[in-house]
Amino acid sequence: MTCHYAKLKQESLLHLQGPDALSFLQGQVTCDTRKLGECNSLAGVLCTVQGRVVGDFLLSALAQNHLVLRLRRDIRAAFAAVLGKYIVFSKAQLEPEREDWQVLACWGPGAAAALLDSFGILPGEKYGARVGAGFALLQTDDAGHQFECYLQQDTAENFLQQLAQRMDAGTEADWQALQIAAGIARIEAGTTGEFIPQMLNYDVTGHISFNKGCYTGQEVVARMHYRGKPKRRLYRAAVDQSELPAGLQVAAGDPLFCGDSSQAAGNVVNAVATADDQLVLLVTATAAGIETGLHLAGPDGPLLRTDPVPYTVPEK
Repeated sequence: MTCHYAKLKQESLLHLQGPDALSFLQGQVTCDTRKLGECNSLAGVLCTVQGRVVGDFLLSALAQNHLVLRLRRDIRAAFAAVLGKYIVFSKAQLEPEREDWQVLACWGPGAAAALLDSFGILPGEKYGARVGAGFALLQTDDAGHQFECYLQQDTAENFLQQLAQRMDAGTEADWQALQIAAGIARIEAGTTGEFIPQMLNYDVTGHISFNKGCYTGQEVVARMHYRGKPKRRLYRAAVDQSELPAGLQVAAGDPLFCGDSSQAAGNVVNAVATADDQLVLLVTATAAGIETGLHLAGPDGPLLRTDPVPYTVPEK
């Protein structure tokens, strides 16, 4: 088979229902929710008043007035708590404890055909979406090789059996490595509230609308976009696991060092071990840090191999 599927246990859906759901989010998040329709999804982030990213998400509609935000499970409570401060005057309700849907990933050159056989419908472009009875499909790349699948528990087993007949089982780490290769940063518990969006290239990856109007943190994000230059940007990195000291656990938010300075020149954003004994990462760092070389766990720690992300990042 030329495609794989995996349950994404580290991902979750935050449900938001009510007639004011979209208009409420419009005043809180960076994407323009007026552009959400039945056949598309939106990438975005939620920021603090100070313009720091609480969390990233992929927004889609399961039904009229029923929205879901796919985000990391370990930030869902904090994310919902921030939204909850502002939702009290809206005809909308958050359901942060809801667990009746599960998130899967499907990928590979044969994924589109296998999903079409299993579900009968398929999105046809990046961030396209199709919703049916008990499921939603979202395409997350331009080539049509990567998809997210949301399954309602009542119908999940039947769909899982169909996917297992048409796809090989993969792992969540495989999927995470693909996202790292694509340069798509994810906020985890260790980094919520730490970075401005530009440090994670969210201004380049389509997570921010700069003409939608006001939202929480908008003044800081817009000022950096039009008048400033971020001190750090997002890069890909890797290191052989054999080079890591015994017992070293690399986690989101860990500082990175360059030269002989004890001052951090960057931070780990995401990291995952691959089947070929590599640790692949996304890091946010200064240009000087990239040029000098970034080390884990101290100036004398393992040296990372770094590469630019696979899309154009403006100098300003």
